[in-house]
Amino acid sequence: MEGLAGLVAGVGYASGLNLYAVIVLLGLFGRFAGADVPAVFLRTDVLAIAGALFLVEFVVDKIPYLDDAWDVVHTAIRPLGAVGVALLLTGDATAWQQAGSAVAAGGLATVSHLTKATTRAAVNTSPEPFTNTAVSLGEDGIVAFVVWLAVTNPVLALVTVGVLLVVGTVVALLVLRLARRTWRRWREQRRGDREVRP
Repeated sequence: MEGLAGLVAGVGYASGLNLYAVIVLLGLFGRFAGADVPAVFLRTDVLAIAGALFLVEFVVDKIPYLDDAWDVVHTAIRPLGAVGVALLLTGDATAWQQAGSAVAAGGLATVSHLTKATTRAAVNTSPEPFTNTAVSLGEDGIVAFVVWLAVTNPVLALVTVGVLLVVGTVVALLVLRLARRTWRRWREQRRGDREVRP
């Protein structure tokens, strides 16, 4: 039961950051590492489509403001995708376990997606693009790490997701506060510039 909970928690949380990467990673772990994943993730067409969408997201996610638009579009897609992945992973479980897993995965995906979207919107207030790229690469790394843990050590994945939820919330609040302060300074500077003009 703990193994199933950790697997669902890991893929649910990771799906909120990058659903397509989760599907690709599950397929690759199933094909090349012998992970016990449903056959649908091993299909070449599923891997090809998810891989193509992952590549699009990989590029878009590093372009300031375009990434915000992508996140808005995926506000429903990522949580619903997480629900679908959880239902596939719990195919042999009882109906109650499937329902609980679907709700948990969807909820975790929603939380991680909102944390990501909030943080990225705040980061986009930075005048240079490097911060955005670094944050995006960091998120990609987290997705890979969490899915790997979910497949290889579900109990540790469960603990890791708990830690990531706390850390993500704290970071999002700090980044929002910093963005608000930066925005306030910018407005005050513009107001001062206008007053200086004759």
